[in-house]
Order: sequence, then C-alpha cells, then structure tokens
Amino acid sequence: MRKIEHIGIAVKDLDLSCDLYEKLLNTACYKREEVASEGVNTAFFKTGENKIELLSATNADSPIAKFLEKKGEGIHHIAFDVEDIYEEMDRLKKEGFVLLNEEPKTGADNKLICFLHPKGTNGVLVELCQEIKLK
Repeated sequence: MRKIEHIGIAVKDLDLSCDLYEKLLNTACYKREEVASEGVNTAFFKTGENKIELLSATNADSPIAKFLEKKGEGIHHIAFDVEDIYEEMDRLKKEGFVLLNEEPKTGADNKLICFLHPKGTNGVLVELCQEIKLK
C-alpha cells in the first residue's frame, strides 16, 4: 500500500454536505459521480495531497443507506492506493483477511476497488484503490 487514497464519509444529503465541505475545506468539489452498482452518489474534494469522498445513498438497499441507518453520518471507510490491486488482494487473502469481493469492481474517480471485511480490521472498513490506466 502506497498511501491513503481518500477517506470516505457517509452523508444523508449530498448537496448540503457539499456546501458544508466547500466551506470547511475552502475548496470546491472537483467531481460528482454516481456508482449505480453500489447505489451511491459521490462527491470528491482535494486539499493538497488529501482527498475526501462524500457518499450518499441512491436507494434504501445500498450499503451506504444501511450504514446511515445503523451508525448515522460519519466516517465510512479509509481507502489505500495500491500499485496492483490483484497482487494486493492475493497477499491480503494469504494473510487471512476476508475480502468483500473476490474480483475488483469499478468504483468512482476512475478506480478499481476492493473492500476488506471490517471484522478483520478492528472494525474499520478498508478499501483498496488502483487507478484505471486509460489506453
């Protein structure tokens, strides 16, 4: 793992939260995107090398909706940038971590992603991210 890629924050209202984070971070949201396969709308902010991803549910069955119902708004996950997501997934499986998906998925912000089960990471949802290289 090379660095923290971003911190994901679950929010109930993406528009209101974008306004709040634009004021808080003194920068505009640089990208909004829907990830239909995950039932989520995202908004990204960057200050220096740091990125924040706001996540809101698009339907009541999405993982974010369930998170919000159970825990309320707040930090949802921490994402780490990896050079080769397949190698990292294989390494972590061999170390005994449980992956929430066996193959990387296409996520927001031009990334391949995979999540680790929080039961094996002291309750923290960990995401692996690899930049999709455009040809």
